[in-house]
Amino acid sequence: MEKDLLTHQVIGCAIEVHRGLGPGLLESAYEHCLAHELHNKGIPFEQQVPMPVTYNGTRLDCGYRIDILVNRCLILELKATEKLTATHEAQLLTYMKLSKMRKGLLINFNVSQLIKGIKRFVL
Repeated sequence: MEKDLLTHQVIGCAIEVHRGLGPGLLESAYEHCLAHELHNKGIPFEQQVPMPVTYNGTRLDCGYRIDILVNRCLILELKATEKLTATHEAQLLTYMKLSKMRKGLLINFNVSQLIKGIKRFVL
């Protein structure tokens, strides 16, 4: 129940950012503004968290980064694109599997209403 509340709060923060900025900006702008909103709400998070790949028993830094990790249990993959694709979904699902996190949100800010740009994933 607590984690569902967290997801609800994060979506609320994302909606606030979208209301303030609208569509059309770079992903990085939305990331920084969402981080600001999460901070203001007292929601713990980390930005640009390294996501190493384990290959043949060795952890390798291949340059992958989680956009925002909320409360060490919810991955946010942010986009500012014309439409979400299967590749975007695969990216989030891979991050979830590699990190062993069960919940993720794929959020596309380049939409008229943000609710149309949010996809929830649970493993």
